[in-house]
Amino acid sequence: MRTYVVAGGTSGMGRGLALHLLRQGAQVTVVGSDPDRGRRFLDEAAGLRAGKRAEFLRADLASAAENHRVVGEIKARYDALDGLVCTALRPFSRRVETADGYEGTFALYYVSRFLLAYGLTDLLERGENPMIVNICGVGASKGRIHWDDLSLKSGFSTVKAMLQAGRATDLLGVAYARNHPDARTRYLLHHPGFTQSGTDHLRQPVKTVIKLLARLAAQPVERAIAPIIELMDDPPGTGGLLAYDRRRALEPSLPTLDPSAAHRLYGLTSHLLHV
Repeated sequence: MRTYVVAGGTSGMGRGLALHLLRQGAQVTVVGSDPDRGRRFLDEAAGLRAGKRAEFLRADLASAAENHRVVGEIKARYDALDGLVCTALRPFSRRVETADGYEGTFALYYVSRFLLAYGLTDLLERGENPMIVNICGVGASKGRIHWDDLSLKSGFSTVKAMLQAGRATDLLGVAYARNHPDARTRYLLHHPGFTQSGTDHLRQPVKTVIKLLARLAAQPVERAIAPIIELMDDPPGTGGLLAYDRRRALEPSLPTLDPSAAHRLYGLTSHLLHV
């Protein structure tokens, strides 16, 4: 039986992938902050007759300590993992600083995925065909890393925070692959495109605007996750980083996948691995 962890697996694409994996006969642990959504996921799993293979782990993934706790609990439950799927993300309408000193979007979009990936590598390396799946905006060129102000204490905006965290997540994939050159675990950065992944985390009037745009232009979750499932089932090549915009492979020479920037960001955050 294959075993997966889906961070952010109680809604949107994370939920869609978690339910797909359950239908395929896998053991799936989803991680999320909302206990009601967690219960709904477990109810859905029971409806698929997969209740015994589904678990919900409640955690605030914007906290480094909580990510370390999740890693510890997963290691206590399993001897091996076949996949880690990272989808947890929500924009903040005002600047929020975490206990670790990071802006909230950066903490949830980058730091959490960083800690889970590195923390669970040992288990992944024991999996049958292991892969880390990072749902992100790879291929987009807007936004940059604010090297002198990662926590955006100066000039915060929701868009600025989202763009910076997106660029940081791209660099996470590059650094991870370079830091594990002989690993069996593949690292997939995947841009799914505009998807109907839910608006419960948004405030008005943005919530209404996004919901209307989603009805007009967004693809359903089932369509968005199809290319990801294909890559998880049959990844091209062996070892290293995969970067895809839907079904289109992206060149590793993209400026947003710059190895020197990836190394620099890793250096600025690697101390969190030992906190």
